[in-house]
Amino acid sequence: MKLRLISFAFFAALLALPASAQVGDPAAGAAKIATCSACHGSDGKGILPIYPNIGGQGYAYMVKQIHDIKDGVRPVVEMQPFVVALTDQDIADISAYYAEQPHQVTGSQPLTNEPWDLDSEAFLALGEKIYRNGMMETGVPACSGCHAPSGMGNGPAGFPVVSGQQYDYLVKQLNDFRGNVRVNDGDSMWMRAVAARLTDVEIEAVANFIAGLN
Repeated sequence: MKLRLISFAFFAALLALPASAQVGDPAAGAAKIATCSACHGSDGKGILPIYPNIGGQGYAYMVKQIHDIKDGVRPVVEMQPFVVALTDQDIADISAYYAEQPHQVTGSQPLTNEPWDLDSEAFLALGEKIYRNGMMETGVPACSGCHAPSGMGNGPAGFPVVSGQQYDYLVKQLNDFRGNVRVNDGDSMWMRAVAARLTDVEIEAVANFIAGLN
């Protein structure tokens, strides 16, 4: 019951987020992505494993993340110098452009030469369990509750698309939430609360499952 109440509070908090006053124009955004494409490509697929795939990402989520990075709420040193000069309209247009691109999928990582304490079959099963069912014994809710069984998120609620996301990026974000490096998950601190209950192996397992979820 407690987890359900927290989940509802987080959902309500996201719904209460102020909407951008601007309406994004994908065509205008196409002319503004030269800098963005150096890391995310023109199609929104991360050039390096640490750069997120943003093609097909939710529009409202991207608008919020870029504003958070620009304002220093979410520290991303690679992006901050480039977004600081963007206007609200620029952010809306760029987000609209990438939101209209095809959904990009990376795929699961090879399971060899990794320092996991589990064999490959158990490791894969653990990742799926965390994502689909959670781990009630340690208070970890199912990721699918917010990000959908398909991993395609919930655009109106601000829950991002995670399906096929870059493995290295996912691991870093979960570690950043766990270490309170990334704190832009609302007053409920929902992602921080979840990540704090995950071990290193559990973070890697669920990240691997999400990367291959398509």
